[in-house]
Amino acid sequence: MGRGRHAGYDDQRELILARAAHLFAERGYSATSMNEVAEACGLSKATLYHYYRDKYALLFSIADTHVERLQRIAREAAAESAEPQGRLRALVRRLVEAYADAQDAHWVLTSEVRFLEPADRRRVLDRERELVAAFADVVGALRPDLKGAALDKPLTMLLFGMVNWMFTWMKPGGALDHDAMAPVVADLFLGGLGAVKDPREAVLSDR
Repeated sequence: MGRGRHAGYDDQRELILARAAHLFAERGYSATSMNEVAEACGLSKATLYHYYRDKYALLFSIADTHVERLQRIAREAAAESAEPQGRLRALVRRLVEAYADAQDAHWVLTSEVRFLEPADRRRVLDRERELVAAFADVVGALRPDLKGAALDKPLTMLLFGMVNWMFTWMKPGGALDHDAMAPVVADLFLGGLGAVKDPREAVLSDR
């Protein structure tokens, strides 16, 4: 009989993924070695191989785990409201919150998946398509007339792009955080520039 996993095994795997994602985001996948990952995790290289067989396994796990988490969040957000506008706001809010806590993994997902083998890249991209489909469903519910004009997909990609690439310019400690920007994105998409409110005023009005 094989030995069972020790207590904390899954927590250690998550820590390794987080440290590896930070290195990949900072230096690039190709320029990062398993020795550097082990050092960042405070582990020996032999112990690191106990959790992940090689650097490629780390890359795939970071991308696949991150996008699977986003899929789950999107499904949960879509169930928060039966009304399309409420669903859109929930989707935007939940994904922006997720990106705020996983910027390194998101960078890997958007920039380093080119190093994945075709079958693994298709798996990750199929998960991403399901995520985009959650946005497409709510855009179609808001404006069903746009399908005939072939505008539903472009509008979906514009909305998803606003959320998906926020991590490239949002800086920790900036004037506005991710919580403040989520309603701005929803307001801009739903009502245009004139509908955007100063999130700082919204905070004051809630007090």
